[in-house]
Amino acid sequence: MRAATTVFLVRHASHDRVGDTLCGRIAGVRLGAAGQAQSRALAGFLAAQRITALLSSPMERARDTAAPVAEQTGLAVRIDAGFNEIDVGEWAGQRFDALAGDARWTEWNHRRATARAPGGESMAEVQQRALAALAQLVADHPGGRVAVVSHCDVIKAVLAAHLGMSLNDYMRFEIDPASVSTLAVWPQDGDLRGKILSLNIHPDMPSQAAAA
Repeated sequence: MRAATTVFLVRHASHDRVGDTLCGRIAGVRLGAAGQAQSRALAGFLAAQRITALLSSPMERARDTAAPVAEQTGLAVRIDAGFNEIDVGEWAGQRFDALAGDARWTEWNHRRATARAPGGESMAEVQQRALAALAQLVADHPGGRVAVVSHCDVIKAVLAAHLGMSLNDYMRFEIDPASVSTLAVWPQDGDLRGKILSLNIHPDMPSQAAAA
């Protein structure tokens, strides 16, 4: 068995529409002042973890989060579409209060294992592509320490797979903006095995970062 790769799954830092708008893949969603401060805290935390590679979703808010990490560590940011935000189709850019009356939205939130965003992806498809990207990451960086800046549902899909959880149970744990969840992952018997080392750690909260 090869040495495990340590993967730091980082949710992008806060922007002004977190909590009220389903941004999906719309352009122009950038970090606000709070998110910029969070990204600097992430940079310090990840530099202390001695990361050896840095990947990011293509979305601007993810690249904004990765930029201070790259500056502090001296690592180049590699964009990986496998960790891109979920494609929510026609819901992209809609406010959550407007979606609340849509029966498809209710179905989406209660049956993530089988439902599909209208004109977009299913959560199962997101999980499949993210796990494929993770497998490639492990192949490229055996024994490495890699940070991946991604999105809430993508990170939840990866963690659910390693917890043996149904995607219908995705709301049983939180992945907050600017949080870090850490996996140890290794190939075994033609498959990818892993275990969760930490979940939803907030480097901008010193007590949590110190405990990680």
